Amino acid sequence: MNSQSTNHVLLIRPAEFYCNDQTIETNHYQNNDKSLSREETLSLATNEFNQFEKTLIDNNIKVTTLNGNIGCPDNIFPNWAVTYSDKTMDIFSMLGKNRRLEKSQHHIDFLKEMYTLSEDYSPYENQSLFLEGTSSLVMDRINKIAYMGVSARSNLELAEIWSQKNNFTLIPFETNSHTGGSIYHSDVMMYIGTELAVVCEDSITNGKSEVVESLERTHELMKINQSQLLDFCGNCIEVKDDQGRLCLIMSSKAVSGYDDSQRALLDQSYNRIIHSDLSTIENYGGGSARCMIMELY
Repeated sequence: MNSQSTNHVLLIRPAEFYCNDQTIETNHYQNNDKSLSREETLSLATNEFNQFEKTLIDNNIKVTTLNGNIGCPDNIFPNWAVTYSDKTMDIFSMLGKNRRLEKSQHHIDFLKEMYTLSEDYSPYENQSLFLEGTSSLVMDRINKIAYMGVSARSNLELAEIWSQKNNFTLIPFETNSHTGGSIYHSDVMMYIGTELAVVCEDSITNGKSEVVESLERTHELMKINQSQLLDFCGNCIEVKDDQGRLCLIMSSKAVSGYDDSQRALLDQSYNRIIHSDLSTIENYGGGSARCMIMELY
């Protein structure tokens, strides 16, 4: 039987980190704040990364950390590959040209020590078709359903090819962010655990009923609002600790963004909430805790 969550995660320690001008047009959560130099931004982000890594390890989560590459400001968000419980993996197509550099041979070779490469969607970059891994596709691995908000970085045609190959039912929908454009990645506005699913219903402009009805058939459903998206309350991930207990990882900003009743439901659903301050990474990178994790099944 497929498991929704894993007990082993991959992190990429950044060699560079700053607001990526190749992705900011589609990522409405990035902030091109010029008050800090790139060196200062990297220093703060590295401190947050190191504390995040330590917090996961202190909570008995198995962590493997690789060093990032120069020229890759978003290397800290390893969403260019997805691994599966049958020990295969896929590599995905990325919109930003400097994000494509994250798919270094060194990192691919590391993954190939544990996984057989099933499909590499990188050639679709030449056709301007992009599908950015688990950021584009929010997977219900148990029921083999994938949810995806269509955007410049989440192409419907390519998602259909992936879903057919992997025997997933694809449920696409359209979104609207706080700035008016599509939400760049689905994992900003929803996540799926073993028992609980969380979604920002208000951000779905087309396909809302299909998404909500499907989630309610398989999970207890909790809804968050659009203002909570800005706190990254939708960018969380379920993992298992070394005892197999279910935990939920998020940023400290996300923890504070939940109201008391929502937090009570999370506490009821998980053995514990694991969180860490990621404010610099969130501000400049436009992503949070879930974006920083590649699951190793």
